[in-house]
Amino acid sequence: MIGAAALRSSGGLVLAVRDGFGALDPASGRFDMIAPVEADDPTIRMNDGKVDPAGRFWAGTMGVDHRPGVGTLYRLDPDLRVSPMVTGVSISNGLDWSLDGRTMYYIDTPTRRVDRFAFEVATGSIAERTPAVAIRDGAGSPDGMTVDAEGFLWVALWDGWSVERYSPDGRLDRRVEVPAAQTSSCAFGGPDLDLLFITTAQEGFPPGGHPDQPHAGGLFVCRPGVRGRGPFQFAG
Repeated sequence: MIGAAALRSSGGLVLAVRDGFGALDPASGRFDMIAPVEADDPTIRMNDGKVDPAGRFWAGTMGVDHRPGVGTLYRLDPDLRVSPMVTGVSISNGLDWSLDGRTMYYIDTPTRRVDRFAFEVATGSIAERTPAVAIRDGAGSPDGMTVDAEGFLWVALWDGWSVERYSPDGRLDRRVEVPAAQTSSCAFGGPDLDLLFITTAQEGFPPGGHPDQPHAGGLFVCRPGVRGRGPFQFAG
């Protein structure tokens, strides 16, 4: 089970998989487990993740049965050491960094918030957790997230039929509607980084899906009018 994938500066991909961190060579298909995390507990799996500006890979865990408080956000350093950074997490989800690298944004979905941490690029330390964005009632639950080239946050809203853009001070700036309720994540791509790719799911759907969501589980793309920034690569 793959929760997240990121580019690796030495080639290939670094992955957050059910039992920890792994590496994949897409050319050969070879997969290597490089740093197990809670591998002895089958009720825990890794979920979303992203690389920070210094090349560390962050990814968090959650209970397979969505039990509250059993997850942890981990940091994988380039030397392949693993450090727990945030504990007591319920559903570890989207994260990204401000343009100046001094703030880390993080989502634990059931909190219905995007939180911010003071971030130290040189050491990878975090401190001073405070709310950054509060998701209003009825808008869905925050899932995956990315920061654009203007420093605004794009948040995928599970059961919200949308991705929304927020300013760093928490103001709702715009909304992109998606023809699938379970909007799960988003990322910028394309030669000019002006395309927003949006993933969706169909968790718990009946066989054949819901008639009003024939494309649920699909990958969507739009031009939102702003650009993203290139992804950071894992330095290990």
